[in-house]
Amino acid sequence: MDQELRKAREHHVGRIIHMLSHQLKRRGTMPEVEMGLTPMQKHVLTFILFETMERDLYQRDIEEEFRIRRSTASGILQLMEKNGFIYRKSVARDARLKQIIPTEKAEKLRMDILANVQEMEKKLTGGIPKEDLEVCLRVLQKMICNLSDDKQVK
Repeated sequence: MDQELRKAREHHVGRIIHMLSHQLKRRGTMPEVEMGLTPMQKHVLTFILFETMERDLYQRDIEEEFRIRRSTASGILQLMEKNGFIYRKSVARDARLKQIIPTEKAEKLRMDILANVQEMEKKLTGGIPKEDLEVCLRVLQKMICNLSDDKQVK
C-alpha cells in the first residue's frame, strides 16, 4: 500500500503544477532589482507592459486575466500607481473607466522582461517536441476551465 500511495503522490497533477509554479516564481521574469513589488504585482506589471503594446488596458482586463476579484485588482493597481509603475487616466466616453498606462519607469523594464520571458520559455520547453507542447497547453487550459467559475477556455 505504501508503494501505491507513493506512486499516486508522484503523479498528483496538482502537486506537479504547484512545483512548476514555485520554480517559475523563484526565477521570475523581472530583472533582479528591488522594486518594492510583490510577486503578483510583478506578474501584473509584466502583463500590463506587454498588453499595452497592442491595446488599451483597464482594470477589468487585469481581473479577467488573473481571475481575481475587483477589490484585489484595485489594491494591486493602487500600489503599483503609488510605486510609480503605472498611472490611470479617465476615458472620455466614460469617466468611471480608467485606462492603465505604464510610466516611463515601467517602460524601462520592458526589454529586460521580454528577454527574461524568452529565456524562461526556452528553458521550460527545451527538449519537448512541439506536438507534446501543444497537447500540454490544451490540457492546462482545460484544467483552468475545470476550476473556473465561467467554464470557458479562453
